Amino acid sequence: MSDRIIFSRPFRAAAERPNLMTVLDSDHSHGDGQFTKSATAKIKAITGADHALLTTSCTHALELGALLLELGPDDEVIVPSFAFTSAATSMALRGSTCVFVDIDESTGNIDPVAAAAAITDRTKAIVVMHYGGVAADMEPLLDLAAQHGVAIIEDNAHGLGGTWRGRQLGTIGTLGTQSFHDTKNVHCGEGGALLLSDEILMGRAEIMREKGTDRARFLRGQVDKYSWQDIGSSYLPSELNAAVLDAQLAEFDTIQANRHRVWDTYAAALPDWAARNDVRPMTVPADAGHTAHLFYLRMPSEDSRDGIIAHLAERGIVAPFHYIPLDSSPAGLKYGRTPVPCTRSANFSATIVRLPLWPLLSEAQLGRVVDAVTEYRV
Repeated sequence: MSDRIIFSRPFRAAAERPNLMTVLDSDHSHGDGQFTKSATAKIKAITGADHALLTTSCTHALELGALLLELGPDDEVIVPSFAFTSAATSMALRGSTCVFVDIDESTGNIDPVAAAAAITDRTKAIVVMHYGGVAADMEPLLDLAAQHGVAIIEDNAHGLGGTWRGRQLGTIGTLGTQSFHDTKNVHCGEGGALLLSDEILMGRAEIMREKGTDRARFLRGQVDKYSWQDIGSSYLPSELNAAVLDAQLAEFDTIQANRHRVWDTYAAALPDWAARNDVRPMTVPADAGHTAHLFYLRMPSEDSRDGIIAHLAERGIVAPFHYIPLDSSPAGLKYGRTPVPCTRSANFSATIVRLPLWPLLSEAQLGRVVDAVTEYRV
């Protein structure tokens, strides 16, 4: 139908076309030009990160992080079962074993108790995904990392601008990663970033991102030629991607205000209906500042989840579920192990439904979604 309400629509920033024309009219469309520098500065301003490097995707930022931590076949990395595949495949690519653990059902984030139980003498890192831009319970995870000398990798794909106890997500652990895929709040089609606080790691990351060369130092005039220095790959995005990203970041506050408008509407309109139907709406812990990346409902059963998805589809509204748990996936069974069954992850996956959420969703469209949801009876 022509008035179909889709789940997500990428925001279009005013400066995207002018920025792109600037790149196309120049002789510099490869990376590390003016828009790479400008977008990087904006990311650092939003996150407060000491260092940031644009990458071609969040997956590549995670791969770069795994390289920096020198993960290898003798290592284990603890990964929440309910997460996107990049959280695991970037570790498995180094030959490391993914150890899948369960989640806290109130947030969908990694359960610190489950993570603690999975620690072995081979554990080298813990991946923490801030699901929906809501902070994981970081205090026990940071204590665990300090006690055992393991790294915290923050997969902050959903969480640009989110906070935990006033601290910016992506800057709390050893390293953080961001996504700028077009399903994210801020995007450039495909893109990502690596956030670091350690000067030594930053120096090596800069080399690894540029095919293992010191080209970045050459461009800054710090060396008179560049050469192969270390292992690495081609993780630097083009100026075309950076130009779009820079325009998006310039409107970050506008994007976030509009996403929170949508999120707040759902949060205000649905609790009474949810209580009557044994549905759990998304909630945010008091110490977390969320990013309005998602608004989800936890239905009482898989059948009711499928039922409301079909009900909304009949009314021209797209509302999907989300991740299939990693521990039960074919690659998860091949490249990982699961010490304790991830029953909460399985239940979360089987009962979640996400409502449409994008900045320019109109009040009329929001009203249609709310009316359609509240018409449904479990």
